[in-house]
Amino acid sequence: MIKLNINTDGGSRGNPGPGAIGVVINNENDKPIYEMGKTIGYCTNNEAEYTALIEALIKAKDFKATHLTMRLDSELVVKQLNGQYKVKNDRILVLWKKAKELASGFAVISFVHVPREKNKEADKLVNDALDAEIIK
Repeated sequence: MIKLNINTDGGSRGNPGPGAIGVVINNENDKPIYEMGKTIGYCTNNEAEYTALIEALIKAKDFKATHLTMRLDSELVVKQLNGQYKVKNDRILVLWKKAKELASGFAVISFVHVPREKNKEADKLVNDALDAEIIK
């Protein structure tokens, strides 16, 4: 059994605008074992949030994880994934379906909303990626 705690974040400047994602994967003792930030092109904040989550789920498979705690600061995305809110946007629905499909591959998975201040590392990766893209 391999347990991971994963923080993800996504954002776009302009909403929609240039977007980026950040992923921080920690072992079950919350020690970082992987982090990634990258730009993803033009998107909305919600599209970026889902893209970050999808990237994290794919990477968790590489670590052969069985139990995941996914921590996001997007209350909307967490509530959609937990079935509390319906997905009404067609572009988000495609991402939601992909996330749910990937999530089904884990023995246990939970989607938890965390305050932004508890997601600083993933947020920094998003902003660093966007800042680096602007400098180019």
